Amino acid sequence: MSDTVAGLLQIALLTSVLAAVYAPFGDYLARVLTGGRHLRAEHALYRLCGVDPDTEQRWPVYLRSVLVFSLLSVLVLYTLQRVQPWLPLNQGRAPLDPDQAWNTAVSFVANTNWQSYSGEAAMGHLTQMAGLAVQNFLSAAVGLAVAIAFVRGLLRGRTDLLGNFWVDLTRSVVRVLLPLSVIGGLALVAGGVVQNLAAPTEYATVAGGAQTLPGGPVASQEVIKELGTNGGGFYNANSAHPFEGPAAWVSLFQILLILLIPVCLTRAYGTLVERSGAGTRRHGYAVLAAMGVVFALSLAATTAAEVHAQGAATQAAGAAMEGKEVRFGTWLSALFATATTGTSTGAVNAFHDSFTPFGGGVVMLNMLLGEVTPGGVGSGLYGMLVLALLAVFLGGLMIGRTPEYLGKRIGPREVKLVSLYVLTTPALVLTGTGIAMALPSTPDSMANADVRPHGFSEVMYAFASAANNNGSAFAGLSADTYVFNTGLGLAMILGRLLPIVFVLTLAGALAAQRPAPATAGTLPTHTALFTTMVVATTLVITGLTFFPALALGPIAEGLN
Repeated sequence: MSDTVAGLLQIALLTSVLAAVYAPFGDYLARVLTGGRHLRAEHALYRLCGVDPDTEQRWPVYLRSVLVFSLLSVLVLYTLQRVQPWLPLNQGRAPLDPDQAWNTAVSFVANTNWQSYSGEAAMGHLTQMAGLAVQNFLSAAVGLAVAIAFVRGLLRGRTDLLGNFWVDLTRSVVRVLLPLSVIGGLALVAGGVVQNLAAPTEYATVAGGAQTLPGGPVASQEVIKELGTNGGGFYNANSAHPFEGPAAWVSLFQILLILLIPVCLTRAYGTLVERSGAGTRRHGYAVLAAMGVVFALSLAATTAAEVHAQGAATQAAGAAMEGKEVRFGTWLSALFATATTGTSTGAVNAFHDSFTPFGGGVVMLNMLLGEVTPGGVGSGLYGMLVLALLAVFLGGLMIGRTPEYLGKRIGPREVKLVSLYVLTTPALVLTGTGIAMALPSTPDSMANADVRPHGFSEVMYAFASAANNNGSAFAGLSADTYVFNTGLGLAMILGRLLPIVFVLTLAGALAAQRPAPATAGTLPTHTALFTTMVVATTLVITGLTFFPALALGPIAEGLN
């Protein structure tokens, strides 16, 4: 079977499975995140933490809870890495350096999982399980909590209550992430992904030498890194490692895990809109359609760039196979790259640095779009809804009418908050890239310092990945330096928390309004026309912001 036929069948199978689970799982998410009944295990957690689960929080209290929880999580994970040699199951690992421990702690708490270290060589089993894997659950749950709080702000009126963060966090972990991780983890183990607590084992090679093979709790971390759109990897080679991605169907299953929650959250959103009486489920379909259109365009462009790569070597191989696993092929590698950069995942089954200039440029652009196609767990939904508000505002200007979305007026305060949200990522990416390129030490970290466009792309990709909480890399950049560990750490924490501040403040402003009834002049926000407006807003805003920088990197390299 040719790689093309296999690739088309893989895309068709993935789409079919997502379509089959879309309605039931999306409706389940809506019930879980808004239901009033608490499970017995949840009650025990609330009592232990002194939380009243039946009391809702005002939006400033909800926001403070998110910020305090996130910053305390950074402190705990930082400490865990620094005291690693004195922990059980440490595998003889030394403590991480302070700057690297800071970078890693921020990375996992921010749902980024950028790794400037080799997991199998730097982390003990307990640090992997009690530190990194736990944060994979909690950071994804924070994203879900913020998303549902924002939806409540859209749908409620004349209130400043957005729910209870601790309840939203607990339900996201207990009722969504944990059950799916158990099922997905068993499937990965059945597919050959390693899961043990063994120390590294030395084997004799055919040539008479010795090779050390590290085991560990891989499948349990693999499932939540994909399901929670966290990324990272137990091994340095990530999902391209045969212990993490042993077969093509396992890699395709990992893509399903990556897309499952972000895609089905649009159904949950539509269900909640219909239940509130503010509109119909078609609002959720409109958001999904906008995500799907951009995802499809990105997938087509990335696949075409990799399959039809120019040059004698690539033509002889049939495609640009450098940095790709033969067991996956070009199509599945392109699909994985599109899924992981279209969400905030960052896991890879191929070497993005070895993609063709235009293929690498497209996956970089996926992150620069804000990772809203379909985006991370929770962050994709609230990011696309913010862009929908921007599209409504622009549409209102064109028809000369006060813009409204679900009966909420998009006034000066709301537009300022939307603008701050949209400008956060460009400010972090472009400022960070500019400062890094101006430092005399940066060329020493660049494997392609003599190839100016590609070297620039490596640095820009790093800050795009950090500021958008993705975690993948153009790995030709050696980022384990004090400058990059510190700078990328700042980009990650600001790229995570600043948008949350603006989103929850915006949710509070919208919740305080009294919903206005729709009239004959109200712009419909559930039609194909509105979906087109959202897609255009997403592409144009990003294009105007990042095109000059992209022209210095992947575009210049591709045209050379």
